[in-house]
Amino acid sequence: MPTARKEKILSQLEDLIERSTITISTNYRGMSVTDMMNLRRRMREAGVEVHVIKNTLLRMAAERRGRSDLSQIVDGPTALIFGFSEPNQPAGAITEYVRTSRTSLTVGGAYFDGQVLPASGVAELAVLPSRPQLVSLFMGAMQSPLAVFSGLIEATLREFAGLVEARSGQLEAAE
Repeated sequence: MPTARKEKILSQLEDLIERSTITISTNYRGMSVTDMMNLRRRMREAGVEVHVIKNTLLRMAAERRGRSDLSQIVDGPTALIFGFSEPNQPAGAITEYVRTSRTSLTVGGAYFDGQVLPASGVAELAVLPSRPQLVSLFMGAMQSPLAVFSGLIEATLREFAGLVEARSGQLEAAE
């Protein structure tokens, strides 16, 4: 039976798990306090929350929320990154931080849309366009053939109207 303090942490963690669209695990071994503060600041700027949570508490909260697969991404001391909007945003933020910072931080994996992703999946997710961009690309791809088809039909009608007008002119001239 968890203590009252741990029960409060569990309820907060359950809320984070419920609200998040993506959860990314990172191994922070070897990072200094200053490095960790910089990480939290950079992630906060990207609209992402960083939490260091005991793996046992994470497993309990994940099971309570029906996301027991979430515990697969944690191994050893883990800092979890919770994203609440587009999943590519937190993935891009942490990938950029790992690439540019000179820390020992590594990405362990992610839990996204009911699936566990490896670290390479996080990097791939980081380079994907956002949902509005994907929708606009899709709509543009759908609109282009329709516009060409519409233009072809209009041109055919215009040519037919021109032929009818030319024939009408010939018949008037013959009279």
